[in-house]
Amino acid sequence: MREFEAYRSVYCALCRRLGKDYGPLARLVLNYDCTFYAAVCLAVPGRAAPSVRRGRCTVNPLKRCGFCMDSEEELASASALTVILAYYKARDDIADSGFFKGLLYRAALPFFSFMRRKASKRFPELESAVSGAMKEQSQAEGKCSGIDAAAEPTADMLADVFGSVGAGGSGERILRETGYYLGRWIYLMDAADDLAKDLKRGSFNPFAVRFGLERGCPDEKLDHARDFANEELNGTLAKLGAAVNLLEMNSFGPIVRNIVFLGLPTMQKELLYKKESGNVRSV
Repeated sequence: MREFEAYRSVYCALCRRLGKDYGPLARLVLNYDCTFYAAVCLAVPGRAAPSVRRGRCTVNPLKRCGFCMDSEEELASASALTVILAYYKARDDIADSGFFKGLLYRAALPFFSFMRRKASKRFPELESAVSGAMKEQSQAEGKCSGIDAAAEPTADMLADVFGSVGAGGSGERILRETGYYLGRWIYLMDAADDLAKDLKRGSFNPFAVRFGLERGCPDEKLDHARDFANEELNGTLAKLGAAVNLLEMNSFGPIVRNIVFLGLPTMQKELLYKKESGNVRSV
């Protein structure tokens, strides 16, 4: 519970920072991926762990919650990454959606574009990493690439993002490894979770390419592909865990380790085997 409260203090502080930097509506794009990035930024060596102050929830003033303090630069970086990723996700959703379903994304795109431009001015290295990865991802998927090639752009993107945290020396190399395998896991997890949906709408999916799956294929083939995906994800998690174990972190370190060693495997089990784990809740 102590680690959960500390994690929530990062989440709530990031929510407040998004509103401060990009306006109240920016809080709608808050996500757990960028909260994890913020936690890593706060946990790296050479930085004192932030204090936590109790206050009123920005969205619901009737609720009290904790906010991590003395971490303006780290939260600003995570806030910028959040809105940059939201912009490119909106563009991707427009490309993948039909005309009517895409109207909502098109209407919101100017808002996302405004936030991205503002974030890019302060953190150009984050914009460069994300925009470059999006181009490479489109090219890789256009070639019907295999699993490794398809996951590489996202993995490289998070390697660059985590490498920019500023640990220096061997710490920077380890952070890059952490980002690389986290990015690979995220991409493969999304692909495995969306497999049936992608087959239905004819979208690219590396596991469908790997096993030659088509719309209406037998459930046995889908189950085989998911089992294969589970093995790939387990191998990626093992390498991610090895990198995290090499990181020297302050008292926020247990939060990062909790997410990597408990949260991600739990989420993987829940998403891949929903029927078997109906009572499993992601951390």
